[in-house]
Amino acid sequence: MLEIRPAALSEFSLLPALEADADQAFATLDPPFPPGAPADFPPPGTAESYAGAFHIMVAGRPPVGFARLEIVDGQAHLAQLAVSPEHARQGIGRALVMAAKAWALEAGFRAMTLCTFAEVPFNGPFYTSCGFAELADRALAPELRQLRREEAALGLDAMGRRVAMSAELR
Repeated sequence: MLEIRPAALSEFSLLPALEADADQAFATLDPPFPPGAPADFPPPGTAESYAGAFHIMVAGRPPVGFARLEIVDGQAHLAQLAVSPEHARQGIGRALVMAAKAWALEAGFRAMTLCTFAEVPFNGPFYTSCGFAELADRALAPELRQLRREEAALGLDAMGRRVAMSAELR
């Protein structure tokens, strides 16, 4: 298994291309889901936006995957998980999620949230297998509710059912 570690400053410039490559996994689904993906997705983050993240963990040297963490409603939020297609289905995504959860617990957070497509196998079902559970819309805290509104404004909800999920950290 590849080493999971905090991203080095020099690696932030590698992450936009890695995110774009990881989005290509949507094009391999049969039937395609969501329609138009990944071409209709918002553009990848920039090196500057990654540098401004609360915390980024990477897998490998150079990175073949990463997890971007932010703070939403006072809790850790998995804002992005990406693994290059050449390294997919090798447990790297799961290792990144588990490392992110462990890091967040050690940093003092009690829970981790995320937003994802509910029916995409490597999204909703994958995160469920990592200990996340879907949150009812009425149960969303204010910042997470606002994040979901922003996703809808970007057109993500039109591509497929989006959900917020949470995992208690122990």
